[in-house]
Amino acid sequence: MGEPVTPLKIDDDAAERQPLSIEYFKKVRHDVTFSERRFDVNTLPDDMRRVYGHLEEKFGEEYGLLFIFTMRTAVELHRAWNMTLLTNTVLQQIKDRFNMRMTWNLGVLRLVFRVEDGGYELHRKVPYDYDSEFQDIYHRIAMALIDGQINVHEALIYQREAKQGMHTAKSGLFIRNFPGRLILYPGQAATCAVIFFNGEWIDAVIAAVCGLAAGLVEFALSRVGGQATVLLDIFVGIVTGIIGGLFFRWFPAGEDCMLDPENVAACKAAPCLSSIYLGTLYWFFYGTAFVIGILEIISGELATGVTRFVGVTVKTFVLSLGAGLGLMIVFAGDSGAADAWYASTCNQNFVQGEWWRTLLYLACCVFVLGQYRLPIAQYWRALIVQLVAYEVQYGVFNRMGQFHVKDHLDTATSNIVGAASGVVVAALISLLVSVSGDFFRTRLLQESARNNTRLGNFYFQFLCMAKKAVYFFGIGRQSDIMKFEVEKKLKDMRTELKDPNHPRDKIDFPKNEEDAIIDAIIGTQDINMWSILMPAVYQLVPGSIIAKLWFSAIFPENPYLGELDKNPDSQESVFSNLMVISTSIALGLIIGFAFFQTLVFVVGRTCCRKVEKEDNPDNFQLGRDYLSNKQGMMEGMYTVVDDANDDPDSMRDMKREMGRRSLFSPGNSVFGADFGYNDDAVQTPASPNTV
Repeated sequence: MGEPVTPLKIDDDAAERQPLSIEYFKKVRHDVTFSERRFDVNTLPDDMRRVYGHLEEKFGEEYGLLFIFTMRTAVELHRAWNMTLLTNTVLQQIKDRFNMRMTWNLGVLRLVFRVEDGGYELHRKVPYDYDSEFQDIYHRIAMALIDGQINVHEALIYQREAKQGMHTAKSGLFIRNFPGRLILYPGQAATCAVIFFNGEWIDAVIAAVCGLAAGLVEFALSRVGGQATVLLDIFVGIVTGIIGGLFFRWFPAGEDCMLDPENVAACKAAPCLSSIYLGTLYWFFYGTAFVIGILEIISGELATGVTRFVGVTVKTFVLSLGAGLGLMIVFAGDSGAADAWYASTCNQNFVQGEWWRTLLYLACCVFVLGQYRLPIAQYWRALIVQLVAYEVQYGVFNRMGQFHVKDHLDTATSNIVGAASGVVVAALISLLVSVSGDFFRTRLLQESARNNTRLGNFYFQFLCMAKKAVYFFGIGRQSDIMKFEVEKKLKDMRTELKDPNHPRDKIDFPKNEEDAIIDAIIGTQDINMWSILMPAVYQLVPGSIIAKLWFSAIFPENPYLGELDKNPDSQESVFSNLMVISTSIALGLIIGFAFFQTLVFVVGRTCCRKVEKEDNPDNFQLGRDYLSNKQGMMEGMYTVVDDANDDPDSMRDMKREMGRRSLFSPGNSVFGADFGYNDDAVQTPASPNTV
């Protein structure tokens, strides 16, 4: 007979190892009596409703709803193109906080979720597109739930409302979908053609026409829907190729250049086809995917990283081939397509030293942020990150370029420094916004009298005026104004509640004002740093570099170059540039994340010890929890978060070995063992009944 089976150990200490979320929850809610909110599970898809029913029957309603919330968070973050490593970190924090027995696999398009040791498994195929607003909203909802500031019903209801656009400003709704989105295509195409691809003003005008046409093609195919969207890339490429080719062929200087390619004056005056095509197709290249793919490969997510890299490479080839086919249609019957491509020349120094270069770049940034669906009221955050990263990259490259004419070290160094600078600035802005948001919430909900100082009153009035101005110009939300009305009413109600002669025995609000309070709680959580960093990475990485590789494959031999002339657009040269740029920016992101993570540790070590000496255990615990989450988020942007169930047999030894080097490990860091490291918990997952 075999040895008796040891029952699964229930982690009775799980509740003790949780952060002080319940007390903090009471602090945030104060004396307000909220109406009961119930999420309607009947609105769920059939498969999710069936799994919820099984989990609810076995482990209770909350556990089942937590599974639904975790899955929906992953799906919507993925749909908004949140960094996969960061999404994995958010899910892991939810799992650890509520002791969920759940695993997942986040692929490029297909997501798999398993719960109760694989007893139930759900699959989703989720296409993705840029959406900084939803990256931030769904991240904040998850953080509010993890911190215990909202319950799972409120979290799920807020998710549904966000999906319906109820928490998006009217201006955001206009540019989020067609037809309002059409205004972005020509602006981005025109500015990118000049600032990135050596185009001149005539090229910007032609690129704007091509961009509008490309936007109309996407609009039309999206209205048709279904399998028609598969044709998007090839149709966009063909339309762009035809329009650009027509302008070149019927432009007087273009015709002269075609007849006599050695006519330097005519060729310089003719439109630059490469700048027009690359500027127009920039919207569709998904250049950030190259960097993310490299980052995932470095982090150990080989399958996802390689798949993403190959997928975006093929997508770019389809776009480039479409443009080549469009050019061929214009010059049907002869070799004019190749002749036009080779004869077309670009002004390499058009923006060099010009006073308007930075202004044009900022204009390009504005259109990019529209593409990313970032709320207009938050543009300033991303614009600072984009400008700093670009100027650092541009300055370092120009200074080093004169010394590194035989190698790509200037390109690599400028990208590393530019990307790292962008990360640090994005982290500092995130910290500034988080501190401001924390002050705003505590003052709004009257959580602390320390904010009722003259300076606090002045800053609160400044925030009030700023939000009213934003709303006045049509880029804010009605709920932002309602919050200030709630603040006044709450102050009066609390005074009445404390007055023994007043009949008030509780504080309650109408449902719309309760919604404003919940919106304030969620809206003042730490922002998703990736939502303001990703646009900067998008512009640091010319996804068109891979397009140049494919164009050099479509038009391989330039007859106008001498035997000793080096073709800068050769396949070998372009591929080398692609790898140098993608890898160096990925390394720059890692260096930036690691630097700021170390900074958080140093500050936390100093501040938390000071608070500990002051014998304020509640603040000490909250400070540790905040810095721990911050630490985990920074790690989740460039590493794969550890899960005790990944390799249970070796995890205990790994923890003991890595504990000496981990910033936040038990027995070594300032935080000690209070973060819930427990050998028994590592070996045996906690029961769902501890939720």
